[in-house]
Amino acid sequence: MTADAIQRKQRADAFSRDLSVATPDEVGDVVGEYYHPNAEFHGPAPIDSLSGRDRILDEHWNPLFEAFPDLEKTDYILFGGEFEGEQWVCATGNLVGTFENDWLDIPATGQATWLRYGEFHRFEDGRIVETRTIVDILDVLRQAGYRFLPSPAPEIVIPGPSTQDGRLLDEQDDADSEQTLRLVESMLFEWLEEIEEYSPEGSGADEYWHEDFLWYGPGGTGTTRGIDGFLTGHQGPFDRAFPNFEAGNHVARFADGNYCASTGWPSLTATHAGSGWLGLPATGEEIGMRIIDVWRREGEKLAENWVFIDMIDLLDQFGIDIFERVREDRQYF
Repeated sequence: MTADAIQRKQRADAFSRDLSVATPDEVGDVVGEYYHPNAEFHGPAPIDSLSGRDRILDEHWNPLFEAFPDLEKTDYILFGGEFEGEQWVCATGNLVGTFENDWLDIPATGQATWLRYGEFHRFEDGRIVETRTIVDILDVLRQAGYRFLPSPAPEIVIPGPSTQDGRLLDEQDDADSEQTLRLVESMLFEWLEEIEEYSPEGSGADEYWHEDFLWYGPGGTGTTRGIDGFLTGHQGPFDRAFPNFEAGNHVARFADGNYCASTGWPSLTATHAGSGWLGLPATGEEIGMRIIDVWRREGEKLAENWVFIDMIDLLDQFGIDIFERVREDRQYF
């Protein structure tokens, strides 16, 4: 890993730290320091894509700080890497603040709120020129009292790594990084595409996952523990709903030490051909999922997986306008 790569990680860390102490009046200065004037931003629906630093400030960061004036940004995972010649830093953690003013038509609660996020920043010459981020808006709605999906697993405030070693601001061993990347790519492009049996004994999952691994899903899906919990609580129903899915259309994918991450816009395409996933009937529609995945390897297998899906965008593709339901105060489908 080069000195420039380490500097990019430290630069991304400084961005988070400066945001955490910024007041609503100061956030513009922070964004101005770290973002290139012509930066591109790809966020969750309904924010979607923004061009230029001014729009990123006006349509993403300013509304957040207006809604959560005491907002703090805490990365519990941060690392970097290269993908197809481009330089990236990935981070995940929580934006935490008091929900004092409405945000995206979500009524303010006056309560502490955790906005779980995953993000990728692409750097050039020390500045962010592209951001791809998913904020778990469906989980913010859950905290505000709205329940739209019968989550098959517990929905919790997602923790950081159990090993508390996710902030990789210095150099990591290249051999560790290569081992992590090989494991994740084998899991994605060999096992995941070929799995047919969803029992723990016949799935082959134990070649890739620790027996008691933790899968931290997006809002509406919950968190599972262990291979059986993952297969029965998520992967089995998911594969039956999207039997022809094609994954791995990545904008970025890299490993740093024992951590790996990927994102695509969309990362996965499929036909919504089966019913039952999250209680939703099949639509027969072709869909694309914006996804961010972060994994932690422990030894020879994967021990934790933080998963972000732009659920607002996905539900919109199913013909479900979540914010219309919020405005009309309608919840379960």
